[in-house]
Amino acid sequence: MKDPFLLHIFNPTKNVSPFDVNMAYEAEFDGVIPYSNVTLDEIHALTQDTIFSRGPTGVRRTGIFIGGREFGLAMEMLQRAKAAMVPPFEVSVFVDPSGAITTAAALVACVEAALKKVGHGDLSGKKVHIFGGTGPVGICAGILLDRCGAEAFIASHRGQHVADEVAREYNARFHTRVRGAASGSEEEVAEIVRNSDVLIGSARAGVRVVSHAQLEQARNLKVAADVNAVPPSGIQGVEADDLGRVLNFTPSKALGLGALAIGNVKYKVHYRMFEMMKESERPIYLGYEDAFAVAREYAGRKILGN
Repeated sequence: MKDPFLLHIFNPTKNVSPFDVNMAYEAEFDGVIPYSNVTLDEIHALTQDTIFSRGPTGVRRTGIFIGGREFGLAMEMLQRAKAAMVPPFEVSVFVDPSGAITTAAALVACVEAALKKVGHGDLSGKKVHIFGGTGPVGICAGILLDRCGAEAFIASHRGQHVADEVAREYNARFHTRVRGAASGSEEEVAEIVRNSDVLIGSARAGVRVVSHAQLEQARNLKVAADVNAVPPSGIQGVEADDLGRVLNFTPSKALGLGALAIGNVKYKVHYRMFEMMKESERPIYLGYEDAFAVAREYAGRKILGN
């Protein structure tokens, strides 16, 4: 095949995600080349091997995808790849470890649209708690929420000190003001639920973090969003295909956003990011801010009809 579109996947873990490979082929890359166990120090050399092999015009048909499991490491790899470019030898790079960036972007965009739908305005000033917040989806969601003016808390079942430590690390790196919260006991979860405007479930698949009974005490709750598609749901009462369904058992008739509904937006964002790499006349570097901009468009159409 002459002049194929090629995507090189740099992955710091043992296995490259089949999801990412499938999505790349769905976006009609002609070849997808995975690399496993890539270290941060190897990014520079791999990037330069990628850019110098096809000439100044061939690099437009070449891209790099950075995966893995850790949000912070993936962002560092993005910066190392960017620093290794030697214009005009420069290719587009898209970073999305564990799908966390596109998932978080879709999640926050759907929450924002749901708030607007029922007249609660945007995310500014809203108190948002993220269960499973120290994982990659929760961390990225916390950063995006802070960027939107929300009062974001990443909650950890391992305790306040763990949540605070993670919050401090990423606040220093991304200049945010995310805070930690403890969610290891029923009492701690109940206190969070009673005082939140928005609840987000991004805990490990198949783990329930909020019960129906606790939601019945959620006096300020406006939106409950859950990205766990594996039964049981992370937030009881929120169904997987909910796209702004009213949770009538909550005191303030909060809206529910389920994993499949959010996942549908995430899928579109992921696909669109690959399309953008192929369409761009110049090299682009796609991270969480770009994913969120795209997610807002799709969430607005799905929830607000815009």
